[in-house]
Amino acid sequence: MSDIATRYRTRADIFAAKIAAVEPGRWSDPSPCEEWTARDVVGHIIDMHAVMLRPLGRSLSPAPSVAQDPLAAFTAARADVEALLDDPATAERKVETPTGNVSVEQHIDQVVSADMVLHGWDLSRATGQDDTIDPAEVEAMWPHVQYIPDEMRIPGAFGPGVVVLGPEVEVPDDAPLQHRLLGLFGRDPNWSA
Repeated sequence: MSDIATRYRTRADIFAAKIAAVEPGRWSDPSPCEEWTARDVVGHIIDMHAVMLRPLGRSLSPAPSVAQDPLAAFTAARADVEALLDDPATAERKVETPTGNVSVEQHIDQVVSADMVLHGWDLSRATGQDDTIDPAEVEAMWPHVQYIPDEMRIPGAFGPGVVVLGPEVEVPDDAPLQHRLLGLFGRDPNWSA
């Protein structure tokens, strides 16, 4: 199994555990993502799994909707992406993406896999769970997030209705690294509903 596949599985395990820990009455709670509820955060992650399949002419397998069963919906979407990663010929296949021509596994790693880390924080924050991001993840993301291109913060730059990142949130230089990371991603580390 490649490092990318292992990393994806680790992140998916953590995200699935966060979904499983949401108390039933909290799915409509607001999240740090403007206009999204906790359920919408999970729905976005499932939608991004579908985006990983699209360049291959595939779509998500039939599954319960996120409205019916968020965990089952995520588990099914996850299985579809893991099938891509488990087939070396597919994982290494080059596909055209908004950021250029990359392998399927690189696309997964750069988009939906990394998305689960940040949106895992959103889901945790929305539903009152421990929102600590693995410090190794924070350390690994830190060098890259400092060079986010301005177009990533422009609503609609990657298509109608697509918002990749919000404006940077100012965080003190001496704040914990996780807080500084979240600020660069357009999150207020002290957000509360």
